[in-house]
Amino acid sequence: MSKKHFELDPRLARDCFAVGRFKLCRLLLMNNAAVPWFILVPETDVTEICDLNLLAQAILYDEINTVSHYVQELDGVQKLNVAAIGNIVRQLHIHIVGRHPGDFVWPGVVWGVDTSERYAEAQVDRIRRQVADGLGEDFKPI
Repeated sequence: MSKKHFELDPRLARDCFAVGRFKLCRLLLMNNAAVPWFILVPETDVTEICDLNLLAQAILYDEINTVSHYVQELDGVQKLNVAAIGNIVRQLHIHIVGRHPGDFVWPGVVWGVDTSERYAEAQVDRIRRQVADGLGEDFKPI
C-alpha cells in the first residue's frame, strides 16, 4: 500500500479527528477530552515498527519525538504514555498521551477505557491551530 492509496482504519477514522501530517505519518487527535491524546499513523501497510526499513524507522521516531515534546509542554502534563499496541486496530499507529495525577484513570492505563468527555468542534479547531503553531515546519496542518 503506497501513500497514494493509503486508507485509515475505519475505527481510527471514527474515534479521532484528523489534525495534519508529517513526512511519514498522519496525526490524529483522539476524541477523548479527558487527556491530550494524539495518534501517529504511518502511511504504510506495515503493521510492526520493526518491519519498517531503517530510514522509515528513523523518520517515525523523529515524528514521535516531535509530538511527544509538544505534548510534554502542555499544561498539566507530568508523564507521557507512548505505545504502539495494535491488538484491536492492526494498522500501525502510535499513541502519544499526556498524563497527570488525577486524570480519569491515573495511574492506570488509558487504553480501552472510555470516557464520556468528548471534544466540541470549537475545541478541535483550537487544538488544530495550536498544534499547527507548535509542531514546526515539517508538520502540515489539514
